[in-house]
Amino acid sequence: MSTLKIKKGTSKHSAYDLRDPHADVIERHTLAVIVDNEAGVLARVIGLFSGRGYNIESLTVAEIDHTGHTSRITIVTAGTPAIIEQIKAQLGRIVPVHEVHDLTVEGASVERELALFKVAGGGDKRVEALRLADIFRASVVDSTLENFTFEITGAPGKIDAFADLMRPLGLVEMARTGVAALARG
Repeated sequence: MSTLKIKKGTSKHSAYDLRDPHADVIERHTLAVIVDNEAGVLARVIGLFSGRGYNIESLTVAEIDHTGHTSRITIVTAGTPAIIEQIKAQLGRIVPVHEVHDLTVEGASVERELALFKVAGGGDKRVEALRLADIFRASVVDSTLENFTFEITGAPGKIDAFADLMRPLGLVEMARTGVAALARG
């Protein structure tokens, strides 16, 4: 009699789901941190992540109040629920930090990112790149005889999908701003 060849952790709908139901799942969280706009604050916040081996998927920083000298740092990171709670607690203990919001758990939020794509090519590839840019509502912000530079704004998944479609058409270079996010309502 042969043993069954069951792939471990196949899917949650499988009768042979052998995954540990008590294991913590890695979750992606968007954190909004309001801080004093002064020298060294960003380094301290980032130092918290690097010192503990936490990864930052996206980082956006800008001043939000000129008179109050405060900035907003938007951080996208991933970890188990316990690690995310630890990150939020440790961020809240840094002196120039005023508020820490986990937009992922506080309710619905809006996330957007801006990206620039330089696509080189001629003939049919050039026409196809323009057609796809129109579908994705990307704007042509620069054009030469050799390439186009497109500007696109949207959710990070939309930016990734546009990049995947532009690679075979001659994607030369890409620049992304990182995620900017706000809670809805």
